[in-house]
Amino acid sequence: MSQETVPSSQPKGLLQQMEELMAALNADLSQLDADFQQSAERPAAPTPADGSDHA
Repeated sequence: MSQETVPSSQPKGLLQQMEELMAALNADLSQLDADFQQSAERPAAPTPADGSDHA
């Protein structure tokens, strides 16, 4: 029964892994947000200014 009262190193290792995963996820989301902001500033498919694409 002592295993229940004495904390093992496994939960601490899991917590460390979760923190690392959350940090990586946060970095990925920040990069996606930056990419999204850049794409919102410039149109993906700009139309010609003279309107020559319309027949």
